[in-house]
Amino acid sequence: MTGRRRLAAALVAAVALVAGGCGSDGGSSSPGTTTPSSAADDTTAAGLTAPGPNLKAVKLKLAKIDGLAGPVAMALRPDDDALYVAEKKGRVRRVVHGQTGGKTSVDATPVLDLSGEVSTGGEQGLLGLTFAPDGATFYANYTNRAGDTQVVEYAFRDGKADLASRRVVLSVDQPFPNHNGGQVAFGPDGKLYVGLGDGGGQNDPNGNGQNLETLLAKILRIDPTPSGDKGYTVPPDNPFVGRPGVAPETYEWGLRNPWRFTWDRENGDLWIGDVGQDRWEEIDYRPAADAAGANFGWSLMDATHPLHGTNPPDGVLPIVEYTHDNANCSVIGGHVYRGEDIPSLRGVYVYGDYCSGKVWGLIQADGKVIDQAELNLGASHAIFSFGEDAAGELYLLAADGLYRIKAA
Repeated sequence: MTGRRRLAAALVAAVALVAGGCGSDGGSSSPGTTTPSSAADDTTAAGLTAPGPNLKAVKLKLAKIDGLAGPVAMALRPDDDALYVAEKKGRVRRVVHGQTGGKTSVDATPVLDLSGEVSTGGEQGLLGLTFAPDGATFYANYTNRAGDTQVVEYAFRDGKADLASRRVVLSVDQPFPNHNGGQVAFGPDGKLYVGLGDGGGQNDPNGNGQNLETLLAKILRIDPTPSGDKGYTVPPDNPFVGRPGVAPETYEWGLRNPWRFTWDRENGDLWIGDVGQDRWEEIDYRPAADAAGANFGWSLMDATHPLHGTNPPDGVLPIVEYTHDNANCSVIGGHVYRGEDIPSLRGVYVYGDYCSGKVWGLIQADGKVIDQAELNLGASHAIFSFGEDAAGELYLLAADGLYRIKAA
């Protein structure tokens, strides 16, 4: 076993944040070796050509920002140059950019400290963070001491959370300690989106993946304004509103453990990294105009492969799948790069794998991959997440800290 594989295995055993099973049985070796979409033909041969960069020529490096422990999520506040980073053990930290080339630093005092309230075993912890569009409130998604999901709102005053303003927006019982999802984010439409896994266990033991009555295995879309006995309001234009026997909060479903969903800031297209069982990992993609109500197939399917069904649902197959060969184990969804500092990466969706530390770039056209390659960042890290600053520059959040992705 190589040093990198030993490091990945140790981190999986110790931190196990997103891995939903780290077996190594499986087929082809890496992303790009198959074209897992609704059409099995070769997309390049079908007449699609890459309009953007030559991914194999992209040169990148990582610049570390010291002072963070186990960063798992990053958020931006409108009209604020700082980065806000959630650490898995329960603290939200403010990262301040140095002026005129000065060193970026982390404020010593946390914006919010939930370390006494969160469960941190395995995939649990403070998992998500986002600010409201007006910057006046922010929302934390974490597992409490009982292991259940809490989405909590705080007013943001004088650079920190106003603890007296704490309000529970959403609480969801978790039957197992894994597959909590954890993402919370305001979409381009100003609504609050919450990612939830299938509740955990292997092979979806409670059948939540294709159960529209539960909030699990979904991306939810809510308005965080209280209504009746709930801490939120269901938007009337949600895709399942008014349908009997369906949770109206549902926006998308059939997800095992959506570990990071993001919108392309240029066109609003939605990208999801969905952690697979013990063989396949997948990236899901929906154009902005066709995202609501999508069924991504779990647990009838694991990526494009039958699991509890023999045929895919009337839904959406992943744009990319890859196996657990070569030390891969859990997909980490990323961002479409829209910054200015790395021109060769513009328009490329960047994502990675937790165990292997590999990072890939992907270019799509009409929902089909037309170019994909591994991006060499110069070192392997146990990747927890990716982040994006106000200028569209990318960050890598890893077990050993926060890094900015830069041109080499």
